[in-house]
Amino acid sequence: MGMEKISFPQDFVWGTATSAYQIEGGVNEGGRGESIWDRYCAIPGNVQRNETGEVACDHFHRHKEDVAQMKRLGIRAYRFSIAWPRILPEGHGRVNEEGIAFYSSLVDELLAAGIEPYVTLYHWDLPQALQEIGGWANPVVADYFSEYSQIVFDRLGDRVKYWITLNEPYCAAFLGNYEGRMAPGLHDFSTAVRAAYHLYVAHGLAVKDFREKKRAGEIGIALNLMGRLPFSESGADLAAAKRADGYLNRWFLDPIIKGTYPEDMIALYRSKGVVLPEFKEEDLALMSQDLDFIALNYYNDFYVKEDPGQWPLGFRIENPPFAQVTDRNWPITEDGFTNMLLRMKQEYGIERILVSENGASFHDVVGADGHVHDGARCDYLKRHVAAMHRAMEAGVPVLGYFVWSFYDNFEWANGYDSRFGIVYIDFATQKRIVKDSGYWYAKLIAENGMQAE
Repeated sequence: MGMEKISFPQDFVWGTATSAYQIEGGVNEGGRGESIWDRYCAIPGNVQRNETGEVACDHFHRHKEDVAQMKRLGIRAYRFSIAWPRILPEGHGRVNEEGIAFYSSLVDELLAAGIEPYVTLYHWDLPQALQEIGGWANPVVADYFSEYSQIVFDRLGDRVKYWITLNEPYCAAFLGNYEGRMAPGLHDFSTAVRAAYHLYVAHGLAVKDFREKKRAGEIGIALNLMGRLPFSESGADLAAAKRADGYLNRWFLDPIIKGTYPEDMIALYRSKGVVLPEFKEEDLALMSQDLDFIALNYYNDFYVKEDPGQWPLGFRIENPPFAQVTDRNWPITEDGFTNMLLRMKQEYGIERILVSENGASFHDVVGADGHVHDGARCDYLKRHVAAMHRAMEAGVPVLGYFVWSFYDNFEWANGYDSRFGIVYIDFATQKRIVKDSGYWYAKLIAENGMQAE
């Protein structure tokens, strides 16, 4: 008896994704201004081995050969981000035409190769000049983002039809401004909450412009939504998991979908002395404008244990003994992917979902045969594609799937140690080698499905 085949709709979008600071390099070329990640990387100890994105994958110079590689693999869509400091080196005002020209060339190259561009406007690389005035904690930065987004819409909107305003605002706000393990490297919870709020005002201003000017195409936002599971069935761990869900998921879903913030989290933060924003009605209306899709970045669920010593949330993340993990110590939890997709549809009523990132990091090496045999990643991807398909069969409207990432790149504070790519990069030589997972993905795309395991 043959194995059952999992098939996808004919118009299903198969793509891959990257972000500007992680791949481009050329940080001092083409008129680009300094970003908060340039500054963060320059501080010893922030990044493993003090590595930087100064060269990264050298995509700034090699984008044509990279697009040609995507075409050879049959990639149908490519999600990339635009570096705000490449367009507006000071964050606002003077437009850098060399930066516009680079992205225009990339878009033209993609379209000529039959690859649909999906553009993310903000993937964490705020111009350093705007951090100097307070960064996302300063409400004026939302207005500058509106200025920036309008310029990009005007210059590329004749060819780009799919737009994502923000990538993972949770990370930009809380990992950058409270946990300090991302740029700008601050450690203040009240600042992080304000940053999260102004990021959403910025998102709303971009969507408002897109709608009012009747721009062609579709616009959405990319959220990293992942289950927060109780470490045990104790009441303390169950309550901690609910707080963790509020911190990561509901604080970012509720304003977009409902135009409100979760009351239990507001009450918690106030009880801990966190300084909250005003939650103005006009801002909430901006945040909750209708979107054409919500993009989901899913990697894994995490297990949550009560820890009263962890202010202000009172929990910590801890893997149970049985967890199968990646080299980042992230548990592999494909059922959580199905569950989150179901939740987006059933609890939040989201009618169009794009899986904008899904992938895993493993310690890949080039074998004696010159190939990269990344069986663990192939297994991860198979599990998650099957999990996505189960959600679709249950009625979840998934439009497409983007593997993170097209190739190994600068993985933020982990530097070049953490490899997520389906294409291996030797960073000393910039040689690209398609991994087994890349060939597996090409076959999945060509057949628009796979055998169920």
